[in-house]
Amino acid sequence: MTAINEQLDLILAHQIQRRAGIEGDRDVVTFENSHGADEIRSYSMLWDNGRRVAAALAEEGMQKGDRFALLLQNHPEFIDTMVGSSIAGTVYVPIDPRTKGDKLLFMLRHSGCRGVVCGDYNLHAVLHILDQAPQIEWIWVLGHTASELPRALRQRAFAGILQMPVPDVAIAVNDPAEIMQIMYTSGTTGDPKGVVVRNARWGAVGGWSSFFGFQRDDRPYTGLSLTHGNAQLMTLASSLRLGMRAVFSRKFTKSRLWDISRKYGCTTFNLLGGMTTAIYSEEPRPDDRDNPVRFVISAGMPAAIWSDFERRFDVRILEVYAAVEGGLTINPIGVGPVGSIGKPPAGLVARIVDENENDVAPFERGEIIFRPASGPAPVVDYFNNAEASAKKTAGGWLRMGDIGHFDNEGWMYFDYRVGGGIRHNGEFISTDFVEKAIAESPKVSDVFVYGVSAASGAPGEKDVVAAVVLTPGTSFADAGLFYWCRHKLESALVPSYFQVVDEIPKTASEKPLERILLEEFSPTAANVFTK
Repeated sequence: MTAINEQLDLILAHQIQRRAGIEGDRDVVTFENSHGADEIRSYSMLWDNGRRVAAALAEEGMQKGDRFALLLQNHPEFIDTMVGSSIAGTVYVPIDPRTKGDKLLFMLRHSGCRGVVCGDYNLHAVLHILDQAPQIEWIWVLGHTASELPRALRQRAFAGILQMPVPDVAIAVNDPAEIMQIMYTSGTTGDPKGVVVRNARWGAVGGWSSFFGFQRDDRPYTGLSLTHGNAQLMTLASSLRLGMRAVFSRKFTKSRLWDISRKYGCTTFNLLGGMTTAIYSEEPRPDDRDNPVRFVISAGMPAAIWSDFERRFDVRILEVYAAVEGGLTINPIGVGPVGSIGKPPAGLVARIVDENENDVAPFERGEIIFRPASGPAPVVDYFNNAEASAKKTAGGWLRMGDIGHFDNEGWMYFDYRVGGGIRHNGEFISTDFVEKAIAESPKVSDVFVYGVSAASGAPGEKDVVAAVVLTPGTSFADAGLFYWCRHKLESALVPSYFQVVDEIPKTASEKPLERILLEEFSPTAANVFTK
């Protein structure tokens, strides 16, 4: 391709248009459905549906740069809408479809969305806050529309849009620097921040196939939400650009993960930290190693279960550390040490510094920061939040907000989020080992370990809490978890408390929501047990 075409190929609409002309009938995404027929999209189908969506956006009065919210589980209509928005030059705002109440209202208001695309499963949550979001003018619903609306606004069934004749619509975006979407952070420590994602970044990540070890005949799988950067950038963008035939589930399901991989011949999938422990906690099966998966792209594989996970499922781990704002390290398969998040690729410099911006020595902890090896300093654009944008790149370095360390060979390790470390009796606790031990209990189906202010009142000290989901029909007394931990762990690592919950609350990226567990924790609560 010429340099001009390569720039245009960074833009989703141009990429799909070009691919539709070359290999239009190639099935590029499959949405598996355990309750019905699979839903498939080829490049031509994405191009045709994208033009239908673009025309429908124009009918709603949406102009280039106008914003709308996209609150869907993983449906093919999610990608149809992405393509249509790219053609129209509008800006979509992907939001975890489980979001409701004040958090949903904040995102809709803050981003200035004029419309909403949602499923009938979350329509009620949208309608509940509409009176407080008067800027919303229209709603498209996947599934059944509402019989009554709380105020005058336009409602449309998404199915009707896809039944329209394919219109002749010109692509409105030709500059990769234009905004594609606003992707909000999880907001675990405050109001979510809207990361402005430009076409150039989305397209560039799609071209990182060599970093991730993808080959054209690979078949990636993910159950992560397309509202999150991991699924949308690493899986979808890479698949569309390279021509891999990706498989998506509506949402992550640890119980069906390996069966789905076998059914579709998936050769790789993505995992985030909280997912790995949940999968590992499943009861071992004789066919664990009988799967087509070559490698797992992990972001947060606990060092304590890394090697056991590889042996049990006969896979290799490629560890990645990144954020939607930027920064990247990769630990290639079989290259770096177990537990390391890797090294930055050429062209990117990583440092670990103390509070005075001094580089720390190997094995000393500090904040992870990045910047390009040459060229301008990194830029992070949080929508309508100049103060947070400047803070994120203070001093010309991208501040990750994570604490880590180097070893003597320059391999980097992630330790914890700033403010999230657990120091107990003067020692930092490795939650990996605690979670691994508890996950191996046949009485536990999921676990997350975090810290609460120490009962002793010692400054900076925390007591260890293990939030656990017990297997069906198991009581805490029957589980015998304190006894189990005393035989699996050194005494300093045995949790002070077990918090029994129906499920571990998690974000769209399956990251445990420590904040919610903390809010629900009390030493005297009926579901909290102490040693």
